[in-house]
Amino acid sequence: MAKTISLVIPVLNEEDNIKVLAERIISGLESFEFEVLFVDDGSTDSTVERILQLNDPRFKAVELMKNFGQSSAMQAGIDAASGEYIITLDGDLQNDPSDIPMMIQVLEEKNVDLVAGERINRQDGMVIRKLPSKIANWIIRRTTEVRIRDYGCTLKVFRREIAKNLHLYGELHRFIPVLAHLQGARIVQVPVQHHARIHGKSKYGINRTFKVVSDLMLMLFLKKYLLKPMHLFGGIGMVILSIGLLINAYFVYLKIMGADIWGRPMLLLGILLVMGGIQVITIGILAEIQMRTYYESQNKTTYNIRKIHRHEA
Repeated sequence: MAKTISLVIPVLNEEDNIKVLAERIISGLESFEFEVLFVDDGSTDSTVERILQLNDPRFKAVELMKNFGQSSAMQAGIDAASGEYIITLDGDLQNDPSDIPMMIQVLEEKNVDLVAGERINRQDGMVIRKLPSKIANWIIRRTTEVRIRDYGCTLKVFRREIAKNLHLYGELHRFIPVLAHLQGARIVQVPVQHHARIHGKSKYGINRTFKVVSDLMLMLFLKKYLLKPMHLFGGIGMVILSIGLLINAYFVYLKIMGADIWGRPMLLLGILLVMGGIQVITIGILAEIQMRTYYESQNKTTYNIRKIHRHEA
């Protein structure tokens, strides 16, 4: 029996692209049972009306109350999706729906959880789009263990259980492969087509690189210390506290020897380091308590089981 698929497409002021994209989806997925969730992220044009004009029960409009950002729009679509495979793609016609059958085939044949697209021949401007993307991809590759070449391609095919547990906030859609990797997902990347934007304006710019760096710090924390925050804060706190105690012990020795230590900058530094070290350790304890509350109050587990293998009797 063929798997059902759900396409999640965040859109923002893409009125001129809706009909053409719908036609391409129908043409590229004619052998599949599918649903398409256009998630309108606060458009100010007639995007929603164009979706409704498609008059096809397979195409649905999820209209958000205001502009929440691409990550939130994508999460809204994923939450509403019912397919066994969930596919994300852009609404600007730059991703090609005809690549989806190939990606689904790769996912099934290689028995992986996520197939990400790699835009081989990008049809974007070098300074505004390509350069920021190259910088962002390089930074993410250097700091995470997810060694894929193109993090920014929205076209991705997920198994349902992986997509439903992404929990996208802020602007974390760039880090979807990293978030999937945190779940233990097996990931491959395949070349996909990329077309030049014809209608509308790009929502990306050079400032995206700076946002990537700030979000990356969160990703590194989630990757290494989500389940053991005390290892980070406790370690840093103990180093700071130890240095402060050594400095203060030195000044205690000087005081015993009769020296005048009051007002020395090094003494003030020692006191600040002791207080700072205690505070950082306290933050670690609070983070540990919060982590345990998060999992235990919702009956969540700190692991994901892929499969239980049993011998046949």
